Amino acid sequence: MKRINNSVLALSLFMGVAAINAQEKKQLTLDEAVQLGIQNSKNLKIDAAKIEEATADLLEAKNRQLPELKVSGSYMYLPTKPTVDLKLSSASEAGAGGPEVHQVAYGSVNLSVPIYSGGRIKYGIQSAKYLVEASKLSTENDKIAIAYNVAQAYNNLFKANQSIKVLEENLTASQKRDETFLKLENNGVIARNDRLKANLQTSNIELQLLEAKNNYNIANINMDLLLGIPETTEIEVDQNYIDEGSEVKAVDYYVNEAKENRKDLQALAQQRKAAELGTKSAKAENLPSIAFTGGYVAADIPKFLTIYNAVNVGVGISYNLSNIWKENSSLRQSQAREKQLAANDELLNDNIKLDVNREYQNTDYSKKRIAVYEKAAEQANENYRITKNKYDNGLATMTELLDADAAQISANVGVINAKADAALAYRKLLQTTGTLTIK
Repeated sequence: MKRINNSVLALSLFMGVAAINAQEKKQLTLDEAVQLGIQNSKNLKIDAAKIEEATADLLEAKNRQLPELKVSGSYMYLPTKPTVDLKLSSASEAGAGGPEVHQVAYGSVNLSVPIYSGGRIKYGIQSAKYLVEASKLSTENDKIAIAYNVAQAYNNLFKANQSIKVLEENLTASQKRDETFLKLENNGVIARNDRLKANLQTSNIELQLLEAKNNYNIANINMDLLLGIPETTEIEVDQNYIDEGSEVKAVDYYVNEAKENRKDLQALAQQRKAAELGTKSAKAENLPSIAFTGGYVAADIPKFLTIYNAVNVGVGISYNLSNIWKENSSLRQSQAREKQLAANDELLNDNIKLDVNREYQNTDYSKKRIAVYEKAAEQANENYRITKNKYDNGLATMTELLDADAAQISANVGVINAKADAALAYRKLLQTTGTLTIK
């Protein structure tokens, strides 16, 4: 049985080492992660398809101004003898019973060149161009959103990794302290109860470390999926990004930046232009259409009729008289669309002002938190030093020492998290203004 257990243990260790070796490590800066996230974004692939669709609609609109050339032909075989009664002026020309017709061949070529359509073709082309531009702007807006989402995931990964480092350092110190306290207990210097309190503190740190590693693994998998790389890849972050956003300007500056740079606002403006042209096009439905027409006809009925060189040219006019008594529903729909987009524009402008002001306040708050956490960390570190000296001289209890140690850990982790959150808050502010840089 012991041999079997040893084999199982060896196999488990081998599999664990193999899993560690199979996990690829990849060092990425935040800008590199953003670029990779944009490159592999599935949402942007959908946006690219939407741009292609809008471009195809533009091509269709342009095709309406080109000539229409249609060729048709047919051949028919008549298995039975048709009755042909020609009403000719001369009886002798009529013949006796008429010719025998067993086949008919017919062909035609028709050409139509639009001359005037009330502006519908022109409005359709211009409207399609605006919608293509709106699709492109929407894609740019999505890129900025993806850049922030990647930054947020990167920040979570960094915070989880830093928490692990701090907790590992404190766990090592706590385990060394446990060894010291055990010796002191064996020598009768401290009570067993004090040594157990220290052991309990070590166990609490171990639990915190397990939780931090679990959060790190989840954040790493989320980052891998977001970047479109294998889930087994361990990402090593670069902490230099936490120094971003050291200078924040007045809030009015960011509000103006948003009005000038927000891609969703620009996309909505293009949609409004397209809707205005849609209204003009709907009004033009009540106008006639004029086109240059031409054609060629050829026919052959053996022993009966042959036609060729039948060329015709002219001008065709088309007008739907039912428009006189029918109400133009397309016009009403287009006007309603204009009203919706106008209301959306007002709502979006209000939301932009709210978003910018909110994120400006969050950025300012995040920066102030850093100073508070740094001060708290200094106080916690000094408090632990003083308490440790007191404990060594028998002037403080074990509980006071452990409490001071826990406060020190919490304060040091808080400083790191505060700096990371401030960097992320600044990026969120840039996102709301539409100026988040994508390198």
